[in-house]
Amino acid sequence: MTTTAPERSTPTVREAERHDLLPVYRIEEESFDQPWPFTAFQSYLGEPGFLVAVDESVVGYVVADVIDSHGRDLGHIKDLAVSPSRRGDGVGTLLLTRALAVLEGEGVASVKLEVRESNETARGLYRSHDFDHRRTLPEYYGDGEDALVLVRAL
Repeated sequence: MTTTAPERSTPTVREAERHDLLPVYRIEEESFDQPWPFTAFQSYLGEPGFLVAVDESVVGYVVADVIDSHGRDLGHIKDLAVSPSRRGDGVGTLLLTRALAVLEGEGVASVKLEVRESNETARGLYRSHDFDHRRTLPEYYGDGEDALVLVRAL
């Protein structure tokens, strides 16, 4: 008898709400050696670019906003993570696509992000969404690892 894994439904993406903060923070801790503090997520509540992917529970999130860059608005993907149990299911693509749409709606012409040089999975996701490497920030992370600055036009 052959058994197959149950088919996973596509998560719903919506703006984050207060009750999402703890599950978001748990995913952050599972995903990064140097996680954002809980209060950082609290500060983005109510922002249109703080989105969660929900499939019965929160399975991923993205934090994106608009920053001033030399007098021009620039989109910034600040944080994106997917629950380890849902990686490879397209949740990251879903979140990134929605965040880019939010930023485009805010009127930005381009979007940037920083990613660890060693994070091949994330780099692949961003490459598949037409992000290009623009420069390297030496020792950007607290452990001394470099960050790659990636940019994409909208």
